[in-house]
Amino acid sequence: MRIISGVHKGRKIQAPKNLPVRPTTGQAKEALFNILNNNINISDSVVLEIFAGTGNISYEFASRGAKNITSVDSNNKCINFIKSISNEFLFNIKVVKKDAFKFLNSCDEHFDIIFADPPYNIDNGKYERLISLIDSKKLLKKDGLIIIEHSNKISLQNIKKYSESREYGGCCFSFFKL
Repeated sequence: MRIISGVHKGRKIQAPKNLPVRPTTGQAKEALFNILNNNINISDSVVLEIFAGTGNISYEFASRGAKNITSVDSNNKCINFIKSISNEFLFNIKVVKKDAFKFLNSCDEHFDIIFADPPYNIDNGKYERLISLIDSKKLLKKDGLIIIEHSNKISLQNIKKYSESREYGGCCFSFFKL
């Protein structure tokens, strides 16, 4: 992994091989942040990354100056890795060890961007549950954006509040506006 832009542009991050993750590829991450740069002011953003894994997306937001970032994962090794990188780079990332759905259910914060990268083998119904939970808890600020990374073998177009999808290799980003 490497940070694409911002104060830590070009810095490489080596994740331990024993993490149960599938990090977003550099090409897909670069394309995603090109979209975001053209549509939002990242430095004013409050960001939530759930199913954070390595924290790859959180690091990119932090390097680009996002106001606040919360990174959530249920795996101890992932949480410890995110904390160590956050400390090393002096990132303003709040790291939470919790199941993503339990976190959302108990959360009372509001976010400009919610990025979710659940395991590709997640049950399709959980994508809809994720959007519904975020909507019912009113976790997204006005004009906020939910981005879900998923396999290009599935479509999320039938979920309420769907806006668009972009495909990069084997992954797809679906965007939702509540």
